[in-house]
Amino acid sequence: MEFDPATLRYNDQGLVPAIAQDAETGDVLMMAWMNAEAVAKTLATGRVTYWSRSRQAFWIKGETSGHVQALVEFRVDCDRDCVLLRINQTGAACHTYRRSCFYTSVQDGVEVEIMAPLKA
Repeated sequence: MEFDPATLRYNDQGLVPAIAQDAETGDVLMMAWMNAEAVAKTLATGRVTYWSRSRQAFWIKGETSGHVQALVEFRVDCDRDCVLLRINQTGAACHTYRRSCFYTSVQDGVEVEIMAPLKA
């Protein structure tokens, strides 16, 4: 059966959460939002495309930074209201130049930075 992006369950803003995971290590790198057109663009091009809520525009990951996300596998969860993007990440996934956006851990009630930026 051919996949149709319209079959996903989008929120009231027409968006679905998209989790980017390193295809080799399994590390969760980031979470962003996609609308149906971003899903279609990602599947058609193999370049991960998100919907930027702040800019109200498509955001092709790496287009300006060079930190490209190449799609390896596109997965849909059981409720069809979240997607998992297994990717090959070039450079940092986070705008803070860290490999992952999840660089803060809460340990014994204290926030601890567990990952340094890739470049200063």
